[in-house]
Amino acid sequence: MFESLSDKLKNSLRNLRGVGKLTPEHVDAALREIRMALLEADVNYKVAKDFVETVRAKAEGEEVWNGLKPHEQVVKIVYDELSELMGGTSSRLVFTKQTPNVVMIVGLQGSGKTTSTGKISRWLADNQERKPLLVSVDVYRPAAREQLKVVANAVNVAVYEAKETNDPMTIVRGAVKYANETGYDTLMIDTAGRLHIDDELMVELEQIKAETKPIEVLFVADAMTGQDAVRSAEVFHERIGITGVVLTKMDGDARGGAALSIKQVIGQPVKFVGVGEKYDAIEPFYPDRIAQRILGMGDVLTLIEEVQGKIDEKDAQEQLRKMTTNQFSLEDFRNQLGQFKKLGSMSKLMKMLPEQMTGGMQITDEQSAVVDHQMQRTEAIIGSMTRQERNNHKVIDASRKTRIAGGSGSTIAEVNQLLRQYEQMKR
Repeated sequence: MFESLSDKLKNSLRNLRGVGKLTPEHVDAALREIRMALLEADVNYKVAKDFVETVRAKAEGEEVWNGLKPHEQVVKIVYDELSELMGGTSSRLVFTKQTPNVVMIVGLQGSGKTTSTGKISRWLADNQERKPLLVSVDVYRPAAREQLKVVANAVNVAVYEAKETNDPMTIVRGAVKYANETGYDTLMIDTAGRLHIDDELMVELEQIKAETKPIEVLFVADAMTGQDAVRSAEVFHERIGITGVVLTKMDGDARGGAALSIKQVIGQPVKFVGVGEKYDAIEPFYPDRIAQRILGMGDVLTLIEEVQGKIDEKDAQEQLRKMTTNQFSLEDFRNQLGQFKKLGSMSKLMKMLPEQMTGGMQITDEQSAVVDHQMQRTEAIIGSMTRQERNNHKVIDASRKTRIAGGSGSTIAEVNQLLRQYEQMKR
């Protein structure tokens, strides 16, 4: 996400390096490039204009701070303003002591409401110790309620079905009553969408909101629709009052205009972003961390959280012990690859590291796919070995290599290459 904007901003700020003293001319040149970068990223015109003027005022009005070079000063100002533009701080869902806390999920048809409902419920169960119950009031779209049931089963969350009725208000009343009686502290309502905004949809949402008194009304939008998503969010906010935004398909949105504009336009923050198709591919939206990624500072905090959430600490400690005592086997190597794959693609991980750690090197999605494919090949080769071979690679002679290559669909040369890499790693 934000790849195009990130490259352009880093280039414009890089041009200020070596400048001994900031002048209005230097600032003007950099800000012209920043303004164009924002507009090309599909950022709202007024938002881009205001952003540039704020940075200009601060860049021209500040004394050069001790220990900071002029270009570093501008980078700091741009970072602070980018963070502020997107909301300043992360906005978590705030729950009360009432039971159940109701969260309404609203948006246009096709924006990803139902999948997002499942993803968020799973995230709340895993990270905020909530016990969610899902319910669909989309009685218009064929199989919409069945789709939510499939999603609920996939994320291991309960769903309230109410098969005997097609009245949305009867369904939500039943769901609230059921949640109260059975101990579910969070009710996630997947509402009906339309292909376009219409009055009938809005009236229904107003009625559901008045009935259930939700603590959160989350508007789900497809990030790749850019300013169309922002305009739709504006209309929903005017009619029903949303409390936050969920942007889906952020992993496919290289521009990021919606994420950069929406807080300034409607006054409500982005709370979650969808970053993939898997049900755990959703992240809380941290403006400061996103600003760091855009400016090449990395996002080490998110990387640490990913590792803590997906890597077993006992396994990691055991792997470290084996490495430091020269007991690291091919079996351990395979286990490490499996753990590493849980963190996502190589390109995703590289983007979370600061440029000073990577030497400014990044890899494309195509290169990342090659690396991921190579890891799969490596796992397949090790998987074709016997337990004895995985624990003692020295027993692997020519005939065993032939068998391993045949069993893994690889060549003897690839088996030899893997063994050489393992021995180098072991050393």
